[in-house]
Amino acid sequence: MTETVFVNNLRAAGARIFIVGGWVRDYLRQVTPHDKDYLVCNITEADFQRIFPDAKRVGKSFPVYLVTIDGQYAEVAFARKEEKNGQGYRGFKVDYSREVTLEEDLFRRDTTINSMAMELPEGQIYDPFNGRADLAAGVLRPVSKHFAEDPVRALRAARQGAEFGFVLSPEIKAAMQECRTELAAEPTERLWQEMLRALASPQPSLFFRALAETDLLSVTFPELQALIGKTQPQAFHPEGDAFAHTMLVVDTVAAETESVLARFCGLVHDLGKGRTPQAMLPHHYGHESKGIDVLHAWNKRMTMPKKFLQAGLFVIRQHMRAPRLEKPGKIVELLLDIAAAPLAVADFQAVIRADHHSLPSYLEQAESLISRMQQVNGKLAPAGLKGPAIGAWVRAEQIKIYQRMQGDRLK
Repeated sequence: MTETVFVNNLRAAGARIFIVGGWVRDYLRQVTPHDKDYLVCNITEADFQRIFPDAKRVGKSFPVYLVTIDGQYAEVAFARKEEKNGQGYRGFKVDYSREVTLEEDLFRRDTTINSMAMELPEGQIYDPFNGRADLAAGVLRPVSKHFAEDPVRALRAARQGAEFGFVLSPEIKAAMQECRTELAAEPTERLWQEMLRALASPQPSLFFRALAETDLLSVTFPELQALIGKTQPQAFHPEGDAFAHTMLVVDTVAAETESVLARFCGLVHDLGKGRTPQAMLPHHYGHESKGIDVLHAWNKRMTMPKKFLQAGLFVIRQHMRAPRLEKPGKIVELLLDIAAAPLAVADFQAVIRADHHSLPSYLEQAESLISRMQQVNGKLAPAGLKGPAIGAWVRAEQIKIYQRMQGDRLK
C-alpha cells in the first residue's frame, strides 16, 4: 500500500493523518529524515481495524499499529493525552478517544522541536509550541510540565544536545532536574540504550556534561560522576580532572572512528581514577586494577553486552602498559592479544592515541605486524619438534618478524 492509498482510506473515514516527531524535525533541519511515524486523529480504533484488518497492534497501553506503507513497516499511533498516575514511563492514564486533538497530543511530547506535525496529503506544518524557532536557534526547550513525567526524557534531552550540538535552555535543565528521583529507579536497559545513542553522536561529552550539570550523572552513571574532582598532574593533563580528561578522550576517539565500541572504551579507560584516595591525588597509582573492579561493578548494576565488557576490560588493562612496552616478547604478546580482542586494531589505536597523544612505533605498525605474525603456525615448525617446543618455535619466529619489520622501519 502506498502512502497515498493509506491517507485516502483514512480521509474517507473522516480521519486526519499527520507525520510527527523526528521526521518533521529533520525535514525542517534539511537533514535526510529516517523512519516516518504517523499519527491519526478523529477515528476510533474499531474503524481503523476495519479499514486496515492486516495491521498489527504493538502498543499495549494505547493503540500503536504496524502498517506496511510504501513497502516498509511504519508505526501508526492514535492521538492521545495522558495523566500521570504512577511512576516511570508506564505510570500514566491514557485517553486515545477520537475526540483527542492534534494539539493535545503534541502538548504531551518532550521538546518543542519534537512537537511539530505535517498533515497529509497537503504537507502543512503545525507548530503550536514554536519548535521551528527553537530549531533555528539551536535550543532545546520543554513543551510543558509533562516533560518530567517520563524521567528518561532527561537523558533524551542530553543526548539530543550531543547529537545536534544544541544548547539546553534553563527551562529544560530545570525539568531534567525534576526527573532525578524517578530516574534513579528506571530500568537500567533504558539508560544503557540512551548512553549508546549518545556515544554515537558527534560530541558524546555533551551528553555526560549535561547530566553532570543537572545533577543526574550520579544517579545514572555514578562511575563517571566519581571522576569529577579527581585531580591529575597538570604537566600531563592541562585539561583538568579525570572527568575532563575522560570527556576529552571520548570526543577525540569519536572524531577518529564511528565505532561506538571504541568510544565506550575511551569512556571507561580511566574509571579506576574514581577510586583514588584523596591523599594520593594528583597521582593515580594502580588505577588500572581499580578500573577493572569498577567496570565489573558497573556491569553487575547494568548488564552490558559481552563484547562491551570484554573490550572495556582489555583497554583498561592495557592503556597504560601499551605505550611503555620495550621487550620484543612482551610486544608480540600484546599485539596478538589485540588481534584476539573484540575491539578492532584501528579502534584500539584510536583510544591509545587519544589518551597519550601518540603511538609507539610498534602500535603504528600493528596491523601489518599482526598480519605477518599470524602467518606463522605450528605446521611450519621444523620436523622433530613436539608439544611446547612447537609453541616456543612459533613465538620465536614471531619475535623475529617483529624485530625485522621494526629494523626495516628504522633504516
